[in-house]
Amino acid sequence: MTIHDLETPCALVDLDRLEANILGLQAYFAGHGIANRPHMKTHKVPEIALMQMKAGAVGTTCQKLGEAEVMADGGLEDIFLPYNLLGDTKLDRLVRLARRVRMSVTADSAVTVEGLSAAFGAAGLTLPVLVEFDTGIGRCGVQTPAEALALARTIASSRGLVFAGLMTYPHNDRTVPFVEETSALLTRAGLSVGTVSLGGTSGMRQAHTRKGVTEYRAGMYVFGDRSSIAAGATPLETCALTILTTVVSRPTPDRGILDAGSKTLSSDLLGLEGHGLVVEYPEARIEKLTEEHGHGDFGPCARKPAVGDRVRLIPNHCCQIANLLGKLYGVRGEEVRIVWPVLARGKVA
Repeated sequence: MTIHDLETPCALVDLDRLEANILGLQAYFAGHGIANRPHMKTHKVPEIALMQMKAGAVGTTCQKLGEAEVMADGGLEDIFLPYNLLGDTKLDRLVRLARRVRMSVTADSAVTVEGLSAAFGAAGLTLPVLVEFDTGIGRCGVQTPAEALALARTIASSRGLVFAGLMTYPHNDRTVPFVEETSALLTRAGLSVGTVSLGGTSGMRQAHTRKGVTEYRAGMYVFGDRSSIAAGATPLETCALTILTTVVSRPTPDRGILDAGSKTLSSDLLGLEGHGLVVEYPEARIEKLTEEHGHGDFGPCARKPAVGDRVRLIPNHCCQIANLLGKLYGVRGEEVRIVWPVLARGKVA
């Protein structure tokens, strides 16, 4: 089967580029003595996570329990879940996972810690818990080293838990001072940091400049997208994921309508102009998306596509693609070599 046999829109993964991306980042981390724990939220496919493990990753990162359950079913044995887990149902699921595979999590409040302790203490298990700290994104995380110390003490004194280190996303110039100050406080309190886990594809190759980092989590590097190109993290020629789409209408001399809309590409702009890069027509702009249509302006292009032509798009945000589409087609050239069902698609709880 070739890509010409596929119905559009669909997601193509260049296997040569995918493999090179996995091996390249693994070599970087290995060269700097940093453990690689890639995030699977980008691809949501156990087989790709296993490719990352085979290359040398120490484990995988999942953002939701549903993803972790799929990865455990798929053969992943060491899973980090950096998310505040609350409620009896989720805690019961976490305990069941921890009986099967090595699990670790994060917390940023005593409420979260209390729930984890009650569940794991009752189960007779021990769960490693990292303290999440905020370095400016304004999302989750304790705000000061003093708060990190207090929460680490709570974890260390809680039944069924062990304090395992510090975690943040993204890393920036505030990261090292925070880690150093917190480490000093912890040492005086008789606690050791252990793991310092940082994340983010855009800053992945600056990880070695963050003193104290022991582990890194990146996701988008496997595929690349327009946002990671703009950040300087993934050159255009390394982008492994494209959306194969068909020009279904040319209602004006400059307008071209594609069969990939917001249900295929999402509506993420991420500070970029337009909704994707048309590989064959880089001067074109996908001006807007409706549910089933991509509205392209091909006016700046010296040549223009015809109705029925197929083009490839590099999306703005690759992490949305696997969650929107049910399959990824692994290709070498125009030959389809493998079809991956996206088993963790829609696992948002």
